[in-house]
Amino acid sequence: MYEEFLEDIAQTNGLREVNTYLKLLAGLGAIFLCLLSQSYIGPLFIAIVLSVTILSLAKIDARTYGGLFILPFTFAIMSVAVIILISGGEETFWSWSPFPWLSLSLTSESINEGFFVFCRVIGGMSALIFIALTTPMTDLFVVMRQCRVPEVVLDLAMMIYRSIFMIMDQLVQTYHAQVMRLGYGSFRESIQSFSTLCGSVFIGSWSAGEDLIRAMDARCYDGKFAVLGETRPIEVLPFITVALFLGVSSVVVFLARDLPLLGAGS
Repeated sequence: MYEEFLEDIAQTNGLREVNTYLKLLAGLGAIFLCLLSQSYIGPLFIAIVLSVTILSLAKIDARTYGGLFILPFTFAIMSVAVIILISGGEETFWSWSPFPWLSLSLTSESINEGFFVFCRVIGGMSALIFIALTTPMTDLFVVMRQCRVPEVVLDLAMMIYRSIFMIMDQLVQTYHAQVMRLGYGSFRESIQSFSTLCGSVFIGSWSAGEDLIRAMDARCYDGKFAVLGETRPIEVLPFITVALFLGVSSVVVFLARDLPLLGAGS
């Protein structure tokens, strides 16, 4: 998915015109509630609500949304498997000691802990992806300037963000040119093409960076970039929706704090 950047999706999503502060409040508030939760129900509820919002209100393609979960889902599964097998507990369903110093077991406590961690990861990732898919970086730069982020930090972030697109543009163009010339027809040719791709992208990115410096000097750059963006008003309906979402999520997190997946709560 080289050509389809998250920025392109964020610029055209269904929640594009919603105030940036409200979207940040919903996403960051959801992450905070996932961290505060003591049961799997709260993060799972947050993940479901945000996923429905992303797919229905923001109108993000389900395939694109699911693709963003592949890497964190894989890491979460591996981490949860380790937690479940080595955490131990009192109510043991299965145990195995392949070595004297290693004991693997399945217990109700370890399953509860593993599933809780998994739901917390999914809930936090849903909130983070919600911000990424609905809020363009140009709007975030405006918020950063309004929040009095140091100009040096803001300009550095803008230059790094622009450099990402320059590098990706060089990568995509070079890769397509190699594919058109059957550069990946065999394993040996793939290795050679990949090494050529890395060198070409490095040289092209370096040249694009020098062009950027010359363009900044020609425009009398004085150490402060202009931030292009606008602050949208806070409308009543989105504000009530975000407040209701955070309020209901807080109630769910509080009421479900002692409800495990297996066994009775304390």
